[in-house]
Amino acid sequence: MAVLSAFQGFLAGIGASVLGLFRSTGALFLFAVQGIIHMVLPRWYWRETLRQMLKIGYFSLPVVGLTALFTGAVLALQIYIGGSRFNAEGVVASIVAIGIVRELGPVLGGLMVAGRVSSAIAAELGTMRVTEQIDALTTLSTNPFKYLVAPRLIAGIVTLPILVAVADIIGVMGGFLVGVNRLNFSASAYISNTVNFLEAGDIMSGLYKAAVFGFIITLMGCYHGYNSGRGAQGVGNATTNAVVSASVLIFAANYILTELFFTT
Repeated sequence: MAVLSAFQGFLAGIGASVLGLFRSTGALFLFAVQGIIHMVLPRWYWRETLRQMLKIGYFSLPVVGLTALFTGAVLALQIYIGGSRFNAEGVVASIVAIGIVRELGPVLGGLMVAGRVSSAIAAELGTMRVTEQIDALTTLSTNPFKYLVAPRLIAGIVTLPILVAVADIIGVMGGFLVGVNRLNFSASAYISNTVNFLEAGDIMSGLYKAAVFGFIITLMGCYHGYNSGRGAQGVGNATTNAVVSASVLIFAANYILTELFFTT
């Protein structure tokens, strides 16, 4: 009997976990639908939207730019080392460009912004939830989704492709600096190989990914902050959950989008 009871408890725990996962997924889906509806239908708070664009986009430039610079530099070194084993050192410029533009620029840029922005949004909205400011907005006939969620979603979708475009340029420049100054490539040949190898589809796929990542980052911050638990511990948990969930969903979305763009 003791063994049977323990086994039933084990199965009950698994069932509760699965039901909790479905419950959380459904709540997130409904929250996302509400956010999209309020994002596309008037009224729009343009001043708040522009303020969020500044916070999400402009203030994230330093961390995204430095990440892209060193990523491009180390990628050039690693590809040169690997290519030298097969006498294929000349592919450095091409592989750095396509690696940055297709994958590393959007993904690493998204992760950096997720660490900075998702946590900040979750902490801000979580504090507003704890101090009942969100309830006060409803009392004042201001829809919290219109004023708090929609501007952040719009800002994320608009600013992430711009950030990633800048990161692509800086990342390719990092590879160029290492290739010319460290690996003794010809500057003109490096630039020529980069320009001739890249296609418009490579660049646009990365920007499309960035727009999706921007939506994910802001959605996770808004969702966990809006549904934050009470007290400082609740806000802290919301902040942690926002960053972790945004990072995991970025990797999952990146795989799905890569399948859609580059497989037949």
